[in-house]
Amino acid sequence: MRFLRAVCNAWLAAFMLFGPSSVMASAYEAKLPPELNTAPALCDYVPCGEVLPGATHFSERKGQPRYVEGYADENGTRKLLGYVMLSTDITDTPAYSGKPVVTLIGMNTEGRFVGVKILKHSEPILLLGIPESSLIKFNEQYLGKFVGDNIEIGRSRPEEEIIGLDAISGATVTVIAQNQVMMASGAAVARQVGILEPTIRPQAKLKDAGRTLDWAALVDEGAVQRLTVRPEQVGLERSATPFIELWFGYLNHPEIGRAILGEAGWRALMSRLAEGEHALFVIRSGGRESFKGSGFVRGGIYDRVQIRQGQDAFTFRDLDYLNLYGVSAAGAPAFTESGIFIVRSAAFSGAFPWKFIFLGNRVDRETGARTFVNFDTEYWLADRYLEGGRPEVNKPDAPWVRVWKTRAVEIALFAALLVAVAAIYANRDTLTRRSTRKNKWPVNLFKYGAWTISIGFVGFGLLAQPSITQVLTWFHSLLFQWQWELFLTDPFIFLFWIFIIVTVFVWGRGLFCGWLCPFGSLSEMIYKVSRAIGLQRFQFALPMKWHNRLKWVKYGVFFGLLAVSMFSIGLAEKLAEVEPFKTTFLVGLFNRSWPYTLFAAGLLGLSIFIERPFCKYLCPLGAALAMPSTFRWFGLRRKQECNSCKACAKGCGSLAIDDKGRIDHRECMLCLDCMVLYTDNHVCPPLADERKRRAKAGQSLTPIGADGYYIPITPVPARAPNA
Repeated sequence: MRFLRAVCNAWLAAFMLFGPSSVMASAYEAKLPPELNTAPALCDYVPCGEVLPGATHFSERKGQPRYVEGYADENGTRKLLGYVMLSTDITDTPAYSGKPVVTLIGMNTEGRFVGVKILKHSEPILLLGIPESSLIKFNEQYLGKFVGDNIEIGRSRPEEEIIGLDAISGATVTVIAQNQVMMASGAAVARQVGILEPTIRPQAKLKDAGRTLDWAALVDEGAVQRLTVRPEQVGLERSATPFIELWFGYLNHPEIGRAILGEAGWRALMSRLAEGEHALFVIRSGGRESFKGSGFVRGGIYDRVQIRQGQDAFTFRDLDYLNLYGVSAAGAPAFTESGIFIVRSAAFSGAFPWKFIFLGNRVDRETGARTFVNFDTEYWLADRYLEGGRPEVNKPDAPWVRVWKTRAVEIALFAALLVAVAAIYANRDTLTRRSTRKNKWPVNLFKYGAWTISIGFVGFGLLAQPSITQVLTWFHSLLFQWQWELFLTDPFIFLFWIFIIVTVFVWGRGLFCGWLCPFGSLSEMIYKVSRAIGLQRFQFALPMKWHNRLKWVKYGVFFGLLAVSMFSIGLAEKLAEVEPFKTTFLVGLFNRSWPYTLFAAGLLGLSIFIERPFCKYLCPLGAALAMPSTFRWFGLRRKQECNSCKACAKGCGSLAIDDKGRIDHRECMLCLDCMVLYTDNHVCPPLADERKRRAKAGQSLTPIGADGYYIPITPVPARAPNA
């Protein structure tokens, strides 16, 4: 494994030698001080002065979530200039890599962003695909903007008071995540320091039906909720035993409070609460990790649990904690840790939904570094617990939902394209029967149309080029932590993969690879156009013996990337530059350093002479899709004579037909040329022979059946004279 890592790093270093100089000073997987997340003096470890211009002195971390005050000397006194926040102190919103972009943010006393600095990111596309400077330019759009504004990715909509930011082409998921980081961090601190008005929510009017509830009833009605964290979610080995399992609920409600504490215990608790204060219980029924953490020992802070309602976060100190000695509800699970926490804020209301958050440490298996991650479960009292039922709550759409809404027209057109191509291919028999070797336009009209739309609309327009990096990302998400939101944020790639997965198992890889892959379509189009303008005499196919050897290279590339990804997903995604997709569509041939441009242009140039060279011999995505194609439901038709006939094989551009007439659907691009010949009675030898025999015998030609042969002429018995 060490040898493999060394080889990969050496190859990558050589490949990047002539790349942009910014790579050398990249924040990609930068080594941050281990004290960064815990040290009181944040600015001893990061350049706070760069994001808060003019500040010369900085306080220690304060508040919850934490921030730093920045001061300047003015006439012998210190003047407060603003605030500095580390994004991971406030939110762990993941970007496309599944890891957060660690950002240092500066905000002045008026609530306007004055500085942004990326300390660390794990987005390989910002290292090799898209210049990291693009993310810096994206962040500069926040400077001068007010933290309370409605800022979204996309066009501005003044009628809705929404300020739009220009995205980074090809890195939509990354910038949407970064927008969440900026706005959540800024708002959290702005509310603490009084720049934004605190939210005042109407207090709940609790309905007491006098019921005696057991544990099962509490859980069934949502009055008690469970939060479970699996070991793999924090970077540990997968196990049937949870890392931690917590149960929690709102004790102010009489029915819930009496069920958990008993009548006397609940009344005693309520007598200790001031007006507007709220109590919730927490028990640990699984795992060995404490939900109390170690912060309460050092400074009286419970740093493992908090409550979030809307944009407001509520944390707990030692004075906000009471012991919980037992649970009265029948059927309650055994527990090893328990407690009661008090929320002392008028901003909190039991009538509205809130989230219970457990803050854990996740170990990065690649680097061994520890980062804070949040795990949460929503809690909202059911209608029956509230006078008048639940209040109406207008929850903001999730970022991925906003993306789907703002690009609804393009998404609909793209989905229609996928459905249309699948429907056309499903009717391939009708098209191929109407075609002949000399007139393939009934098939080619749709196929060439799909190529053109794939290149222009899908590739250069939507930047929706599937990649092996997505396969690796999804593979690791399945192993460690699946996040639907991460993949839904790019609707075109998400829909494309649904199409790919379905069609691979129905017909094989060829419908995507041969009809809709933007790069494959571009490569094929170059070959066809070159042939049409008179370069056919220079075009050739490799001998089958060499093709049969070289076709395995792409499988080696795929398994190599998969192996590397097991110890470094970042390195694997860098090595995935063997795909020229980013250079061709996401960034542009003329927007990258010359090694990348030369590589992509060389493959496209080679397509003038060889049909789909990259698809046949190098594409790791094609290899990944080829393997499940073995289990497709429907294949192309074959006759018995196909075992010895070479007619179709001579015209197969994919070289997918072997010397025994068998089609290798792992290599077939479903061009349908062989299916055109299959029913062409002037080219297909069995049909041509039968046609000539019938013509010589004066027999009529019957239709060609589904088996590829003429329907037999069956003699009809003569009718009796008196019948």
